[in-house]
Amino acid sequence: MTISYDEFAKLDIRIGKIVEVEEIPKSKKLIKLMIDLGEKSPRQVVAGIKQFYQPEELVGRQVVVLTNLQPVKLMGVESNGMILAGDIDGRAVLLQPDSEVPPGTKVR
Repeated sequence: MTISYDEFAKLDIRIGKIVEVEEIPKSKKLIKLMIDLGEKSPRQVVAGIKQFYQPEELVGRQVVVLTNLQPVKLMGVESNGMILAGDIDGRAVLLQPDSEVPPGTKVR
C-alpha cells in the first residue's frame, strides 16, 4: 500500500529525549517513559520494549516519536505517542539520530 505525500505530511514525528522510565506493574512487555519533546512538560509514552532495554540504558537516550497519534490506555496507563523502532526478528531496535539534536526537532 502506498500513501500520498499529503498523508505522510499529517504525521508529526519528532526527536525526543527520555528523561524518566518506570515499570508498569504486572506487564512483561510495557514500560512508561517520560519524554522531553521540547514541550512545556515531558510527554508520557508507553512502549512495549521492556524485554529489550533496561531502564537505566534508556534515560538520556534520544528517540524518534510519532507525536500526533491518538492517545490510548495500555494496562491502565495513558500513552500519548509512539516510539519508532526497527523490528529485527521480533526484537525492537530503537531509532535515533546519529548526532545530538534539540528535543522536539521535527523529522521530515
